[in-house]
Amino acid sequence: MATSTSSLTQRPAWRALGAHYQKIKDVHLRQLFADDPKRGERLVVEDVGLYFDYSKNRVNEETIRLLVALAEECGLRARIEAMFGGEKINVTEKRAVLHVALRAPREQSILVDGENVVPKVHEVLDRMADFANRVRSGGWKGHTGKRIRNVINIGIGGSDLGPVMAYEALRHYSQRDLTFRFVSNVDGTDFAEATHDLKAEETLFIVSSKTFTTQETMTNALTARQWALKQLGNEKAVAKHFAAVSTNGQEVAKFGIDMANMFGFWDWVGGRYSMDSAIGLSTMLAIGPDNFRAMLAGFHAMDEHFRAAPFNKNLPALLGLLGVWYNNFFGSQTVAVLPYDQYLKRFPAYLQQLTMESNGKSVTLEGAHVDYQTGAIFWGEPGTNGQHSFYQLIHQGTKLIPCDFIGFCKTLNPLGEHHDLLMSSLLAQSEALAFGKTAAEVKAEGTPDWLVPHRVFEGNRPSNTILIERLTPEVLGKLVALYEHAVFTQGVIWNVDSFDQWGVELGKVLARRITPELQPASESPLSHDSSTNTLIRRYRKLKGNTK
Repeated sequence: MATSTSSLTQRPAWRALGAHYQKIKDVHLRQLFADDPKRGERLVVEDVGLYFDYSKNRVNEETIRLLVALAEECGLRARIEAMFGGEKINVTEKRAVLHVALRAPREQSILVDGENVVPKVHEVLDRMADFANRVRSGGWKGHTGKRIRNVINIGIGGSDLGPVMAYEALRHYSQRDLTFRFVSNVDGTDFAEATHDLKAEETLFIVSSKTFTTQETMTNALTARQWALKQLGNEKAVAKHFAAVSTNGQEVAKFGIDMANMFGFWDWVGGRYSMDSAIGLSTMLAIGPDNFRAMLAGFHAMDEHFRAAPFNKNLPALLGLLGVWYNNFFGSQTVAVLPYDQYLKRFPAYLQQLTMESNGKSVTLEGAHVDYQTGAIFWGEPGTNGQHSFYQLIHQGTKLIPCDFIGFCKTLNPLGEHHDLLMSSLLAQSEALAFGKTAAEVKAEGTPDWLVPHRVFEGNRPSNTILIERLTPEVLGKLVALYEHAVFTQGVIWNVDSFDQWGVELGKVLARRITPELQPASESPLSHDSSTNTLIRRYRKLKGNTK
């Protein structure tokens, strides 16, 4: 573990990387491939069903050697073991970080404060499976005796982004006579649109909130309760139309939810690492317990690979270290995640929370201000949509944007030539980004001189390509764990706490203060800055205007 804010930049491997960067920064990928014709066969890692091609990165074997040396100097191996061993590596909240326990096999032992937590994990999973089977089979009946046909997950942040991403990613495996919707935004429109065509007697709400006090989630949950009772007319109906994912039994019972339908998790599960906990109840309802357990097995396979593989053949470690290379030496600000599968349309949004809430930090574990860049901005859209949107900037803009391409060799929906066209686009884009098109090549096509500069592609834009046979529940687990552990790797290098999120607190506190001040009749004295005070008065005036 680093001991001071300057220790990272003073490390021998960091300084060696800085010197190496000066030698390689102007070397074009065209040259790297010309000098090593088999580069595309060598700079790959294939393990746990993923084929990871990192040959189109602005690196050579010395780069990888130095990045691995940096990981070793920063104690990555020891930090991995500390996480898997249940140590309290979330230092600001004094908590263990054990999302890996959520997907551990029954026979495994993972200790927290001397207690094996794996049996408790499987106890909850078994209860979830029983509940899911009853709902999916029609055995679970609503208050009026009708079967449940609609499931609405109410949560926010990790209690929404993971479940909605997983549902969209695995929709092919979902039970199609059930409708799934997700409400997260406190904007009433989100709830109104999710319920406008549904009947309460056929609807089950899952309220996902660890504390059962999260403002946005509980506002939506109370609105859902009112909506259901308006149609069903009996307080006892709540027990048949609501389930809870929470640790606050008192508040859950007060809400009217049967405690048998409360599914808990633990303080060593961070929100953005919780989609494979009880937070994934909606996922299990959609795809069934067997597919959910297959997803957990995929998570576990990547966990074991991350824990055991040498760093130069370690998928998450390499992905994370390449991110450090571009973020800290090339000065790139963002990473584009480009899944060439429509089912993964929400995957980039999911990664935004995973990566930016984890490593969007500016102080070290010891509380000293960093003197280097930390977390990058993650964004992206599925191919081929992005090609007709933002790829222009990636190809010919002034920003260096490393890209992760994700593709599947077999489609779940074979329709004519669709999949070959999709995958040819993925391969073409990574090739074009790497090698571009020179002025000489453009001229040789007969382009007039005045147009040549506009049609030149500089190339030398780095990318990773992840190829997988087919998108399955198991593969989704592997992909999510891949990025989880890449984020962890970067957090260790940057010496930040990847598992707290104090940056979300201040806005919440101020919002609670402002809420009563927004009423038109409010006489609360305003003591904000002049901008906020004026905006509040403007809001009051327009809200209270009856014209």
